Amino acid sequence: MVYITGFGIISGIGCGEDETFASLQQKRSGIGKVSFLETALDNYPVAEVKKSNIELIRHASLPENKIYSRTFLLGIIAAQQAMQMAGMKHTDGIIGATTVGGMDLNERYYKRLTEELDSNSQLKRDILPLLECAEATEKIAEFFYIRTNVTTISTACSSSVNSIMLGARMIRNGLANCILAGGMDALSRFSLNGFNSLEILSSCGCRPFDQDRDGITIGEGAAFLVLESEKSASGKKIYGEIVGYANRCEAFHQTSSSPDGAGMAMTMRHALDVAGIEPKDIDYINAHGTGTIMNDLSEGNAISTIFGDSVPPVSSTKAYTGHTLAAAGAIEAVLSLLSIKQQSILPNLGLEKVMEELSFVPQKEMKKAHINYVLSNSLGFGGANSTLIIKKV
Repeated sequence: MVYITGFGIISGIGCGEDETFASLQQKRSGIGKVSFLETALDNYPVAEVKKSNIELIRHASLPENKIYSRTFLLGIIAAQQAMQMAGMKHTDGIIGATTVGGMDLNERYYKRLTEELDSNSQLKRDILPLLECAEATEKIAEFFYIRTNVTTISTACSSSVNSIMLGARMIRNGLANCILAGGMDALSRFSLNGFNSLEILSSCGCRPFDQDRDGITIGEGAAFLVLESEKSASGKKIYGEIVGYANRCEAFHQTSSSPDGAGMAMTMRHALDVAGIEPKDIDYINAHGTGTIMNDLSEGNAISTIFGDSVPPVSSTKAYTGHTLAAAGAIEAVLSLLSIKQQSILPNLGLEKVMEELSFVPQKEMKKAHINYVLSNSLGFGGANSTLIIKKV
């Protein structure tokens, strides 16, 4: 058994459990005009965390005379919340996930670094170690004195589901008793420009599963879970159990899922098999639902393939948080936990006219319901699709 004894979250809709759930209840989206990221694409809405870097540093009680990537700052805040909730000082390991790593520092200091290419300047010594993807995970590990099983996963948008899945597998196989697992990503010009080059950025904010959806909205944030074995979690408050997980790579296209959703359907089927349950046992699906033409079509078809005429309530929460890239799966795992804790189906914002190809209607309003099992999907570039199933305890 793999129990969740703590969780932390920061995103465009708030910092921590209370702020986050209040935004969900009030249908308050975090999507709006860019404030902190310096970009020429400021006509596109984003889902920024509503704190500057110095505010994040102070929130995390970190020394103000050091340089930090924004990705790390978001990650450490979510990790601190999770560890405090679980009453932990350290764990047997940490598995983090990110796609951009210290890209924000690269963008800020690139010109100065290239001008000092042949020098041994203090700036180079301070900045260069912070640019690679594993830096944020390693710094969080250092903060909590975690010396073993320090791993970073980067499988595009499914990254943090895969980090949680790896942590759960380690515990199930007796390789660890307690793992801190999750993901973090900050907004960067690199990611915003990259999605703009694919011509899939929404001009008004993503509208998952809407007939007139026009693309993705990039967000930022972080979430971490404390995963513990049955023995380790004994006597603690338990928020949920990781019972099912799967990853399948269909390799249909570099950035697009197959229109018929074959890869995502295989992933959900395998996750159900791992959990030892049937489709009828799922009470709520937190969909990947990015608001792009192909993603929503693919995932909608996959859900219909697995659940047939008995599709449980479905919603995508990305109209709240935007697509937080590597952090998305962990953030949505926390939102799934909140759904279980509050026994509520979360609403799919921005949905006016349901896309014609869907065989079901996503949930538009928050609704009380009996929720025992939540299935959460993440579709990644290259067809790296992942599913997580969380059970109420």
